[in-house]
Amino acid sequence: MSKKAKNRREAAQKAVTRARGGQRGNRVIMGIGGVVIVALVAAIAVSVTSAMRGSSGGGGGALVTPAAATGDGGIRVGPEGAATTVAVYLDYMCPYCGKFERANSGDLTALVEDGTTALELHPLSFLDAQSQGNRYSTRAANAVVTVADKDSERVLAFNAALFANQPDEGSAGLDDAAIAELAAGAGVSQAVIDAFGDRIYVPWIEKTTEAAFDGGITGTPTVLINGVKTGVDLYTAGPLREAVIAAAGAAR
Repeated sequence: MSKKAKNRREAAQKAVTRARGGQRGNRVIMGIGGVVIVALVAAIAVSVTSAMRGSSGGGGGALVTPAAATGDGGIRVGPEGAATTVAVYLDYMCPYCGKFERANSGDLTALVEDGTTALELHPLSFLDAQSQGNRYSTRAANAVVTVADKDSERVLAFNAALFANQPDEGSAGLDDAAIAELAAGAGVSQAVIDAFGDRIYVPWIEKTTEAAFDGGITGTPTVLINGVKTGVDLYTAGPLREAVIAAAGAAR
C-alpha cells in the first residue's frame, strides 16, 4: 500500500472514530430518514477501498455487473410491473440497518410476494473499516449479490438471516464459513455458496458504493419509495408498509 493510500485509510478510520464519539449510540447521527453518516467520512472510506483489496475479502478482478442489477446499482426483487418500488441502501455492518430490517422485513417480503411492490437492495461497503480489517461489509454484500444473481428466490431470506445474525460494529464480523452457513439455512444451493469465495461482484460493489455517495446518499439505512426519500419511522413495524401502500394507490 502506498504512503498516500495509507494516510487516507488512517484518516478515514480516525474520522469514523470521531463520529462514533466513544459511544455506540453516537457512531452515527440520527436523522428522520435513518442514520446519517457524515458524507466526508463515507467519501474518504470509499476512496481507500482499492488500497484494502489485499486484505481479507479479496477482490480486484474485472468488474462484473450482475444480471439482476438496476441502472443505479441496486439488485431488484419482485415484479417488473409493480405499482411501487422500494429502494433500500444498507450496509450489513450498520446496526441501524439491522434494526430497520427486523422492523420491516416481514412487511416488505409480503408486499413483494403479493405483487404490490418491487424491492431494490443497494448493499454498500463503506463500513469495511469497522470490521478489524476483515472487510465484512464487502464480503456480506458480495454474498448477497451472488445469491441475487444466481438464486434470486432466496435473496430475501438470506438478507434477513444476515441481519438476524448481525455482528457488532467494530467486531471482526462473520467469517466466510458463517456466511455460508446462513446462506445454506436460507435454502441457497451449495453451488451458489461455493461461488462466494470467488468474490465475483466485489469490484461492482465498490463502484456502486462510491456512486451512491456521489449521488447524494449520506448514510444507511436510506429508503426511497418510487425514487423519493421517505420520512416515516423506519424502526417501527407498520409506518413504512402504510407509506408503500399509499404510494401504490397514488400510482394507479
